[in-house]
Amino acid sequence: MQNVKAHKYPLTGVFAAIVLTAALPAGAAAEDVEVLHYWTSGGEAKALNLLKEEIEAKGFGWKDMPVAGGGGEAAMTTLRARVNAGNPPTAAQMTGFDLIEWSRQGDYLADLNAIALEEKWDDVIPDAVKVFSKPDGVWIAAPVNIHATNWVWGNKALLDELDIEEPKTWEEFVAAMEKVKAAGKVGLAHGGQPWQDVTLFDSAALASLGAKDYVRAFVDLDPEVLGSDKMLEAFQKMEQLRGFVDDNFSGRDWNLASAMVLNGEAAFQIMGDWAKGEFMSAGKAAGTDFVCFQTPGTTGTVLLDSDQFVMFKMPDEAARNVQTAMASAVVSPGFQAGFSKIKGSVPARIDVSDEGFDECAKKGIRQVREAAESKTLIGSMALGHSNTPAIKSAITDIVTTHFNGEIEAEAAVQALVEAVEAAK
Repeated sequence: MQNVKAHKYPLTGVFAAIVLTAALPAGAAAEDVEVLHYWTSGGEAKALNLLKEEIEAKGFGWKDMPVAGGGGEAAMTTLRARVNAGNPPTAAQMTGFDLIEWSRQGDYLADLNAIALEEKWDDVIPDAVKVFSKPDGVWIAAPVNIHATNWVWGNKALLDELDIEEPKTWEEFVAAMEKVKAAGKVGLAHGGQPWQDVTLFDSAALASLGAKDYVRAFVDLDPEVLGSDKMLEAFQKMEQLRGFVDDNFSGRDWNLASAMVLNGEAAFQIMGDWAKGEFMSAGKAAGTDFVCFQTPGTTGTVLLDSDQFVMFKMPDEAARNVQTAMASAVVSPGFQAGFSKIKGSVPARIDVSDEGFDECAKKGIRQVREAAESKTLIGSMALGHSNTPAIKSAITDIVTTHFNGEIEAEAAVQALVEAVEAAK
């Protein structure tokens, strides 16, 4: 588990100006909960509807505020503008170090300690998630789920047709994609957006570095590891992956890349397990229509991305009661199970039974529990769970520049060391 207290969180740029000038929220109607989020794909929208139904069943209205953009950057920009205008939503979807930064930029977030204590959240939420839910000992967010970024999704019919078995090593994975490419299909479905590029890099880096050096590189920011031969190997792996991506990948949304696997145009996609929500939304079944496995070379480690709902301070008791009801609903075992079955994730609670989950989710639940026990449940660098947004942005710029062929692997390693140092 990373120690976020080892990092510094200075007020920076526009973010500092916004939070320091924001007025307290004017409040919302007592019967309404306004939720800002970036779950806009088909599978995501279906999962969110389950929460909407939970809230409405408790007698509250639902005001939906979706902001498209799979990485969440557009949603954070919109949220900051709302806070700057003195009109934050009741709750906002947030992940990783965005939570840490908001918690330390002023007295704007609601304290959820009372409901967390009453419902014993500490007993069921893994430490690697609580780093973000509970900075400085105060629960500021209700964790919804746990995603993992180091998954591979495959079209079963295509793999069966080409007699490709699940690859166990990186070399076998490359050989499988070569076989697909030789058959005239796309080896790796990918969308050329920076957050997707760095999601690929998450797996390539973990496969090259191993869990301990992944933490040293992206949590501790150790220049020795950042500039190492293992990091060079990670960029070389990215060059291998680039050779199996089709020519039209630039700008493609992640769910459209998932659709390429769904329709048999591509064999594999490296993507977080939210991709499974798209497969299920299309009526596909795990083990029958698609296969899932951890990226070869990363077995035993889970790179986590946890969706959470942050509550903003409200001036009246009725509005606060709405937030308490929503937080309770989000962390309840029944909702966590139902939501993850639709979304493709696994519950944030480690006490939720895997009964009724598909075979990929059963794998995921087992992997999360084992990783939590062995301390290899690690925050994903790509999804903002290993370091500050400034560090993530610096790494992403280098990864994307390299993936697009603008610099060679050796130059990318040197640029990475320099970019991280400048962003500290």
